[in-house]
Amino acid sequence: MARLDGKVALVTGAGQGLGRACATVFARKGARVVVADINPASGEETVKIIRDAGGDAIFTRANVASAEEIKAMVQLAVDSYGGLDCAINNAVRSLPQVPLADIEEADWNAALSVNLTGVFLCMKYEIQAMLKQGKGGAIVNVGSGNEHAGGRCLGPYFAAKCGIQAMSKSASLDYAKQGIRVNVVGPGVMVTPLMEAAFADPAKRAFLMSKSPLGSFADPEKVAEAAVWLCTSEASLVMGHTLLADGGAVLV
Repeated sequence: MARLDGKVALVTGAGQGLGRACATVFARKGARVVVADINPASGEETVKIIRDAGGDAIFTRANVASAEEIKAMVQLAVDSYGGLDCAINNAVRSLPQVPLADIEEADWNAALSVNLTGVFLCMKYEIQAMLKQGKGGAIVNVGSGNEHAGGRCLGPYFAAKCGIQAMSKSASLDYAKQGIRVNVVGPGVMVTPLMEAAFADPAKRAFLMSKSPLGSFADPEKVAEAAVWLCTSEASLVMGHTLLADGGAVLV
């Protein structure tokens, strides 16, 4: 099993769900973790979980729609741990699901400011830190298995996730010679707080379950294992790739 002893890892949206799972997997593999989230209480809880298990983590509040807060987030990693080796850009903003023509422009802009522009800004400043360090690095952006399929009333979500995939491919080519790899992990339906409302609706739950060849929803930790693996030396030849960890959902 590949280790990340002594590496510095940053995870956005790490206060719950997949982000928390990624942060704890990083710590288990020996990385020092910067836990970033817009919610201080949930972010600090993730830090406590890591420290209680013997890991090393610090929290920073960060709204990834703000370039200044992202710059400060990355600088905290450098100042606290001496650099940045790995990053998982996971923060996401949800919107009510409505047909495209009914989406308010303000809602569109709010969603894309986090789900697409936020990922761009995170990569921008993470890559700058990695280049300055001169040791390469690995970035994993959280996409979705859904961008390989489709879905009603999810225009802003799909636009962002497809954009993430395209940006990641381009960035991989931009920085390959400097040893910085950029990839995407594409989760399926996971048991996370974000999905509580959908799971509470019997019809939605049944529909989502019908899209799972395995007949179950994913544990975020299993998706996190795939995401963190992309940051290890075992994945040294993987770049510009979307690793689907969706239980075969796009096959249905």
